[in-house]
Amino acid sequence: MDKDRIAGVAKQVKGAVKEAAGKVTGDAKLQAEGKADKAEGKIQNAVGGAKDAVRDVVREK
Repeated sequence: MDKDRIAGVAKQVKGAVKEAAGKVTGDAKLQAEGKADKAEGKIQNAVGGAKDAVRDVVREK
């Protein structure tokens, strides 16, 4: 598993916590930061998945 996948999931979790905290406290900025962190984490996770796929193809040859 690529380190980007792990970091991506961590960012998604962090973003979800921030977003929830923003909703509870009524802090729109914190909520928006949480959404941005979640999106960034999803992208990073996808990049890690692509790296894993390429690595698997290279190993098969």
